[in-house]
Amino acid sequence: MNIVILAAGMGKRMHSALPKVLHPLAGKPLLSHVLDTARTLNPTRLVVVIGHGADAVRAAVGAPDVQFAVQHEQRGTGHALQQALPLLDTRVPTLVLYGDVPLTRAATLKRLADAAGTNGYGVLTVTLDDPTGYGRIVRDAAGQVVRIVEQKDASEAERRIAEINTGIVITPSAPLAGWLAALKNDNAQGEFYLTDVVGQAAAAGHPVVTAQPGDEWETLGVNSKQQLAELERVYQRNVADALLVAGVTLADPARIDVRGTLACGRDVFIDVNCVFEGDVTLADNVTVGPNCVIRNAAIGAGTRVDAYTHIEDAVVGSKAVLGPYARLRPGAKLADEVHVGNFVEVKNANIGVGSKANHLSYVGDADVGAGVNIGAGTITCNYDGANKHRTVIGDRVFVGSDTQLVAPVRVGHGVTIAAGTTVWKDVSDDVLVLNGKTQVEKTGYVRPVKIRK
Repeated sequence: MNIVILAAGMGKRMHSALPKVLHPLAGKPLLSHVLDTARTLNPTRLVVVIGHGADAVRAAVGAPDVQFAVQHEQRGTGHALQQALPLLDTRVPTLVLYGDVPLTRAATLKRLADAAGTNGYGVLTVTLDDPTGYGRIVRDAAGQVVRIVEQKDASEAERRIAEINTGIVITPSAPLAGWLAALKNDNAQGEFYLTDVVGQAAAAGHPVVTAQPGDEWETLGVNSKQQLAELERVYQRNVADALLVAGVTLADPARIDVRGTLACGRDVFIDVNCVFEGDVTLADNVTVGPNCVIRNAAIGAGTRVDAYTHIEDAVVGSKAVLGPYARLRPGAKLADEVHVGNFVEVKNANIGVGSKANHLSYVGDADVGAGVNIGAGTITCNYDGANKHRTVIGDRVFVGSDTQLVAPVRVGHGVTIAAGTTVWKDVSDDVLVLNGKTQVEKTGYVRPVKIRK
């Protein structure tokens, strides 16, 4: 089938310079969700109709399998689909989706396509307790769909119809150009409605069929920030439910945000207000404390991530302890049983098995061996103002508090570095390193007194 995604609207009610279809849901544009679903159906042609913010939309979702058609004036859904006609394969049906309706399941779309077959006109409908604002499905005495009437054009009797049009349709492609050309805009909106094609299809002998989604939220669109927020919670609740079914323990399913993919092993626990972005893997028995942000990371089995820890583009081994308030930046690779404690930052560094940096330290552009203890206030001075340099620390090194390691520098195995030392030269194995220090006492010292104004 062809798939056409209508994505030309401005979205005035969003009150934003960003095109509506590029507003993020779960960390990626609304339109990207629709494209991802469309691709699972293996379309013959995949066309996006763009208009408002066309250049930004192209830049955001452009791909080899996507073709673009431009609707220079927004004159209705029928007019929008008309712009895509030259790009369609008329030998197969065309499925019409919307760039601001992000949560429709592929299984629902396949069910609609199967119902329509190769010659039918299929409409995805849903029955609402309050259908206000939606186009109504009008059926004859035999229950056959004869037309769709928009709210503003509906009679009082038609407005009482609870079955509504979601806008998602599948249509034979060969007669589509003629049907669209025959559309008129003599309606309350002054637009060319795609919904008016239903009557033409029925008159031409094409069976008009309907299918329904598994859940009402599959058909919800975004026209305002309020609706965007509502769909975000729907999406996140669906993710939370899937995690619970898979055996993950969530302290509160309403307080987790997954903006990408989260793969969890057995007996994983996630506390409240955690955010997962990109591709994240949590192995067996990982626990994540409250208010953590983890982005593009793999966390090994039995590791504990304590509160307010931020992890980005990092790999952590098993039985490690991170945080609270730790930060792993891109390129951090921690082996098994590593401890990185509160207010410790690790960037582009390898830390060996069982090594510890428990508080108030920066380890950047470094290779740290196994069994190393890094004292509070330790800094790898990796930047000379123009270039980054690497620090190499051997196994079983004890680094005293308030130490500065001025890269490039190598520290041998088994070294002890005294507190307050600045290391700027390479150090041999199994030695004590310290800077000469003199402690002086002066008698008769008078502390300055603050002058009051």
